[in-house]
Parts: sequence; structure tokens; C-alpha cells
Amino acid sequence: MTTIESQLDAVRRRIHAATQAAGRPEDAVTLLAVSKTFAADAVQAAFAAGQTDFGENYIQEAVDKITQLRHLPLVWHCIGPIQSNKTRLVAEHFDWVHTVDRLKIAQRLSEQRPAHLPPLQVCIQVNVDGGATKSGVAPDAALALAQTVASLPHMRLRGLMCIPEPAADFVAACAVFTRARDLFDAFNVAGLALDTLSMGMSADLEAAIASGSTLVRVGSAIFGRRASPD
Repeated sequence: MTTIESQLDAVRRRIHAATQAAGRPEDAVTLLAVSKTFAADAVQAAFAAGQTDFGENYIQEAVDKITQLRHLPLVWHCIGPIQSNKTRLVAEHFDWVHTVDRLKIAQRLSEQRPAHLPPLQVCIQVNVDGGATKSGVAPDAALALAQTVASLPHMRLRGLMCIPEPAADFVAACAVFTRARDLFDAFNVAGLALDTLSMGMSADLEAAIASGSTLVRVGSAIFGRRASPD
């Protein structure tokens, strides 16, 4: 068993244990392998171990990998900040975007999504704990943004994403993640029919799953340490 294969297995076992502990169905949580800064051969190794969904933060690096691995049936998620001059690359190459927090970016992604591709799957990034250095729309402005994004062509609003500041412990992490889950539930009551709550990473996936996450973004626990933080 390769290192990536064994580490993927360990992460899957963590997810399974967390879903069981939360009394949730076994298939309730999708694993997104965050492959930023790792080469295409690491993605290929993870794919050989059964992983198909990959997350990337750096758009040009991701496009290079997506192009190189076009022959594989992979699903690519943009989970990094998007500048206006990079929206076309995202719209043309990614399947998912988790980091929409401004209407201008959403409109550009919608306009630039090629007609021959399926709709771009979109999550609204919410700054759920008000972290000063974090991207994301403020919680009290998120519903209006989500409703507008849901009306745009060539994209499908799927849910919410958050990256809260690191919490002191499991209970504190759950408290923050539950705020995101409450927003998710409120948006569904408002008629948005969301199905994706993207939250939780290598260090806090158990708390995220206990709080209702449907997708966890895991990098270092699968691929190892990198120069930049997970």
C-alpha cells in the first residue's frame, strides 16, 4: 500500500467513525482531497486508491494539473479565493466552486461558463465567525447573495462553505460549525434547496461532521505536509 493510499484509508476511517458517532448515514459525507501544491502524480496516486474529488486553491497551478490529467474521470473543486481576472479559467476548467462571496464574481463565472459544459456547481462562502483575515460574505448578507446566485444561468447553487478560525477544542469547533449549519437550514426553509455544507479540514473534520458537514476538505492528512498551511 502506497503512503497516499494508506493515508487516504486512515482519513476514510476517521470519517466513517465520525458519521457513526453522529448517528448519520455512512454515505452522508463526501471526502474532498485537497491537492494544492502537490504534483499530478500525487493526484494520480490518490485516484488509483479510489479518490475522484480534488480541491485546488491556486488557479493556474490547478489548470495545469487539470489539463495534464484530463484523461481521468476527476471532479475538480476550486476552494481558493477568486480574483476577477481568474474567473474565466475557473469557469472553463472546474466543476465546482466553493468560494463565491461576491455577486460580481458569481456573475462573471456565469457569463464565462462555456455552454457545452454542465452548470458550474457553486457554494457561497460565509465568514461564519467574523474572522478578520477570512474571506466570505457576512452571515446577515448571505441569503440575499445566495438567492441572486441561484437565479444566474450556467450555474447551480449547491450550498455553503466556511473556513472558521481554529477553535480551542471540539466543543468550541462544534459551536462555530453549528452556526453554519443553522444558516444552511434557514436557507433551505427559504426555498433554496441546498444539499452541500462544505466545512471541516484535516484537524477538525470530526467536529464538522458532528455539526452536519456533508463535505470535508482534507489535504495534509492525505498528501503530507506542505509549505503553506492546510
